[in-house]
Amino acid sequence: MTITGLLLLVMFGVICGGIAELIVGWRPWGLITSAAVGFMGAFIGDWFAPRIGLPTLLAVRIEGHSIEIFWSVLGAIALLMALNVFRRTSYKRWPIL
Repeated sequence: MTITGLLLLVMFGVICGGIAELIVGWRPWGLITSAAVGFMGAFIGDWFAPRIGLPTLLAVRIEGHSIEIFWSVLGAIALLMALNVFRRTSYKRWPIL
């Protein structure tokens, strides 16, 4: 994988994590965790969707790797909702725009 491909994957993770944070209304920490949530959501969504027979929606190919944006965002939303259950109450809710 080239540096350009890696940067595109990081950008993809940040975008998917940011969209999920906007939908859930909770922003756990910052940009790095947003990227981590986006990556984990992409892994969860891309692994789970084909297993239950869901169709391909909004697929992006980055250096031979196909990543589905829709299922990645849904995976990130599921991850944020699971993290939200175990969080401390001292965090502020991020307002939905």
